[in-house]
Amino acid sequence: MTHVQHLKPFLKKTPFHDAMEAMMHGAGWIRWQGYYSPAYYDSIQSEYMATRNGATVYDVSPLIKYAIKGKDAAKFANYLVTRDLSKVAPMNVAYTAWCDDDGRMIEEGTLFRLGENDFILNAALHQLHWLNESAYGFSVEIEEISEQLAGLSLQGPNSRAILEVLGVQGIGKLPHFGIMETSVDGHWLRIDRAGFTGDLGYEIWVKPQDAPWLWETLFRIGDPYKIAPMGGHALEMTRVEAGFILVDVDYIGSHHAIRPTQRVSPIEAGIGWAVALKKDAYFVGKRALQKEKAEGSSRFILSGIEIEGRKPAPGAFLYADEKGTKELGLTTSAMWSPLLKKNIAFAQIPMAYTKPGTEMWIEIWYPKEKKIERSMVKCWTRNRMFFDPPRKKEIV
Repeated sequence: MTHVQHLKPFLKKTPFHDAMEAMMHGAGWIRWQGYYSPAYYDSIQSEYMATRNGATVYDVSPLIKYAIKGKDAAKFANYLVTRDLSKVAPMNVAYTAWCDDDGRMIEEGTLFRLGENDFILNAALHQLHWLNESAYGFSVEIEEISEQLAGLSLQGPNSRAILEVLGVQGIGKLPHFGIMETSVDGHWLRIDRAGFTGDLGYEIWVKPQDAPWLWETLFRIGDPYKIAPMGGHALEMTRVEAGFILVDVDYIGSHHAIRPTQRVSPIEAGIGWAVALKKDAYFVGKRALQKEKAEGSSRFILSGIEIEGRKPAPGAFLYADEKGTKELGLTTSAMWSPLLKKNIAFAQIPMAYTKPGTEMWIEIWYPKEKKIERSMVKCWTRNRMFFDPPRKKEIV
């Protein structure tokens, strides 16, 4: 490869790229699974506030999507993931984890059940090799369909009203994690009620050729509802407030861990509620997770913490005492929440410290007048879901 070839853009463009670029002030792109993805359009703060007070649009097309079909698709999916899919009816979404044989988490994400034996697994990392390896003995077809769908995440308190104006009949009755398919002006739409902001919101999927129509229509009819584009930096703020974990930030997928100690179980990642240890069918990692649960051998639980003061604490150590003689764990995500007016974070802490209200100490290093200063302040365990408005699940 020549020097000139190194300088040529190698990232792919999603079907929304041109529309997004036209609204961007400066070069606010970052890389997401080989695609250009917006980090910001103009102001991170204004995009964040638009999500919490109006509506925003985020391009989710780069998500990796696998179609799982065939006679044994339901059996295979139930074998693959930790949730009990016998309790998930068609046209519903299940948030779930999938693990290796040792019960260490490969990744977590959403699984769309479109029919009895018709699924779409949404992942942030490429998983096709693992899916094919796990499917041995099952009569299933697994196909990556990432480029067959383009998607926008429409989030915020005004998102439902915008879809009503768009002409989506029955959107008010769509339950949280429900899926519906419809058509508007001759364009096919698949809509699921989910998202990564913890707010009222939907994901809208269209055929790639219909992406420009969807973007233009949403922004034309959404103007009275304060619609705005949102980049990844503002999305990150809403994600932390909502308590959602992120691969390569809050945990390392077991297939990407360099050291064995980096591998975590879903229980340690704080999503033990998504592990159906009592489901009749076996799933990959079930015996190891049953053993971990029975023995109480989880090394830590990724929990929410609220920190004294306003200094964010990314990558900060937690201690049992102010002198720092007993180390407890480490933060993985942290921010000052403009909406909640709280200093919040996710932290890996021992089970004995996970009861809400438990007091700990945290060491924060921060820049001050060209120096890096240290402060030791109090923090308390909290529910990791810091932001959870009733409108997220409200039916109208």
